[in-house]
Amino acid sequence: MLIYLWLGLGLFLGVHSMRLVADRWRSRCIARIGKTSWKGLYSVVSVVGFVLIVWGYGVARQQPVQLWNPAAGMPYLAGWLTWLAFVMLAAAYIPRNHIKARLHHPMLLATKLWALAHLLANGTLAGTWLFGSFLLWAIVMFASSRRRDRREGVDYAPSLLSRTLASMLVGTLAWAAFAFALHGLLIGILPLS
Repeated sequence: MLIYLWLGLGLFLGVHSMRLVADRWRSRCIARIGKTSWKGLYSVVSVVGFVLIVWGYGVARQQPVQLWNPAAGMPYLAGWLTWLAFVMLAAAYIPRNHIKARLHHPMLLATKLWALAHLLANGTLAGTWLFGSFLLWAIVMFASSRRRDRREGVDYAPSLLSRTLASMLVGTLAWAAFAFALHGLLIGILPLS
């Protein structure tokens, strides 16, 4: 039943696209209900969407529709791509690193790499919907965010080598924990085993 997955994707990616598709409406809502209430509503819709995605994907995985068989070695390529994604994700939260200073939106790039990695290693219909939707969303949001930065003259703080190395270390440790343990516990698949 892909309907729950589609509904979850619509809610989750929809609320995360507000600045792109309805920025003026978003600004009016924040002005009317306040920033705290907006963040609360945003969080509730995001969590509901995320739960529907996880549940819908889990149900779809029980009776998978295989669209193609991934090429040999794709799990290992996916492993490297997700390592880069984890490093970029860490860089999104560690201030003043070279990765963020150069790429500006490492979380969106991390999402693109994560989604691409999973598309390459997964040939199911549900996987294509899930990871393809996130990949398309991240591509559009990255381009939009870069345009907004140029329009608004956003300037990123000078970076420090120590912060870049910290981003790489934190990302690598998080990736290793997930790839070799947590992915198996949470998803039921150890991708690099």
